[in-house]
Amino acid sequence: MSDDVGPAQPLVLTAGFCVALAACASTSPPPEPPAYQHRFEHAEQWAKEFDDPSRDAWQQPERVVAAMQLARGMAVADIGAGTGYFEPHLSREVGSGGRVLALDVEPNMVSYLRDRAGREHLDNVEARQVAPDDPGLAVASVDRVLIVDTWHHIAERIAYAKRLGAALKPGGEVVVVDFRHDAHRGPPAEHRIAPEEVARELAAAGLRTRVVDAGLPEQYVVIGSF
Repeated sequence: MSDDVGPAQPLVLTAGFCVALAACASTSPPPEPPAYQHRFEHAEQWAKEFDDPSRDAWQQPERVVAAMQLARGMAVADIGAGTGYFEPHLSREVGSGGRVLALDVEPNMVSYLRDRAGREHLDNVEARQVAPDDPGLAVASVDRVLIVDTWHHIAERIAYAKRLGAALKPGGEVVVVDFRHDAHRGPPAEHRIAPEEVARELAAAGLRTRVVDAGLPEQYVVIGSF
């Protein structure tokens, strides 16, 4: 959701320098849309919504996972993992030789994730609490990063995307899934981010980007490759 840009101002050049302030400013990248601030405490309550079986109809987890092109033995980071909706799918795809890092900023969610991993015998899933501005991933440590319904909550997304890019192994990818402007659910309209904007932010972080048609009824998928 990019800010509108007004008509360009006339250029005034003196001794090779641009002295028209508006013209100089127009060369700067547009500001990032603001992050949508929302707390997700009380995991047990959120689980009723996040893990409601009816979610499958619009979230289409199998299609999201297919778009990720996972393989056995891969390391995957799920950022904004919440109550662990995607963890069984990711765990199964990477197999016993793979690893799933379920990351969230809310300590209550992380505790819930740990309990769920134990309860459902997801032995390759590790839950971690992370900072809002840093995923806490080591350099070249993961093959895939999944960010579902969370990108609009992140502030200073270009800086965050640079950290994600550094965490990718060669051939690694960041997969962002978020709500379209015409979706019937999701954040308020003013906090929804167009796929082109997500692609711009990932590209500004040095990633090669593409928008993927994954067949999701409410969301888009943007992939940034390292």
